[in-house]
Amino acid sequence: METKLFMGCDIAQDTFAFCLRDQSKVVCQGEVSNSKKAIQAWLKELKQIYHVDLSSVIFCLEHTGIYGMILMRTLYTRSLIVCVEGASNIKLSLGLQRGKNDRVDARRIAEYAMRYTDRLKQWKPKREVLERLQLLNGMRSRLVKALKVLNSHTKEAGRFLGKNEYMLLKKGTQDSINAIESNIKKADKSIEALIKSDENLKRLSDLVTSVASIGMVTCAAILVKTNEFQDFREAKKFACTSGLAPFEHTSGKSVRGKTRVSHRAHKDLKTLLHMCALGAISRKGELQDFYQRKVGQGKNKMSVINAVRNKLIHRVFAVVRDGVMYQKNYQYNLVMS
Repeated sequence: METKLFMGCDIAQDTFAFCLRDQSKVVCQGEVSNSKKAIQAWLKELKQIYHVDLSSVIFCLEHTGIYGMILMRTLYTRSLIVCVEGASNIKLSLGLQRGKNDRVDARRIAEYAMRYTDRLKQWKPKREVLERLQLLNGMRSRLVKALKVLNSHTKEAGRFLGKNEYMLLKKGTQDSINAIESNIKKADKSIEALIKSDENLKRLSDLVTSVASIGMVTCAAILVKTNEFQDFREAKKFACTSGLAPFEHTSGKSVRGKTRVSHRAHKDLKTLLHMCALGAISRKGELQDFYQRKVGQGKNKMSVINAVRNKLIHRVFAVVRDGVMYQKNYQYNLVMS
């Protein structure tokens, strides 16, 4: 990317702050309404008032879910360079910073784009069917979280309330719990139907779900996260992103603390893979044998379960790479060709 200007955008629900800079100074900064009409007017203003050649600008923003979609799509349709980075990547790369507000954050994002231009990957939208799948996944995840809150609150309250009070609380929440459970089932059916309606998604899902313990919901999350296995070619890198690969904390020759997984992981996906691993070790087979053997050797149970999750991910990437259903004793490598 040959460019001289860097635009940092800090996205919120209704507005976004922006900061345009070159290699030495800030050119302009301000705030824009987060709407298509306002964004188009803003781009026109950049050209007419500040004489900016938009094709020479890298537009960089943090990943904020749906809030950034209007800006990202508007820039993309104009064939402009737009890059979307994880908030933690930007925060860690710039070190300790003083102060925080939207304009300061926009300036930091612009600085990040300037410093690490070679690391940036140009964004392009997922296929429409995959974006619909992502919306369904997100909806299901929110429903599951709401159900967990209701169930855990009711269960916890039972420890402290009398029988009559507890029954009153349980009765008052049961209709909501039933409705959420029904909506989760509907979401599951919608996810499965959408995947089966698309040739490539169905092909990939048949391969992914051939790995024992990987169900359709987890498969859908993997398809979205990997962008149909286009954004991730290595199982190890995907495992790191999913919070499954442990890291050592080292300095020189010393190791500080135990190895541990990243806390900057995709937590919803990690939870789904955890449930898959629990399913795998509960059924007779090599993964159950592996778990029992390692625990019998004194290994930490959670560490062994994490190893099982890793094995599942490597199997998923192997079958997708080779285009064949999973078979017992399947030989796999780490990198997809």
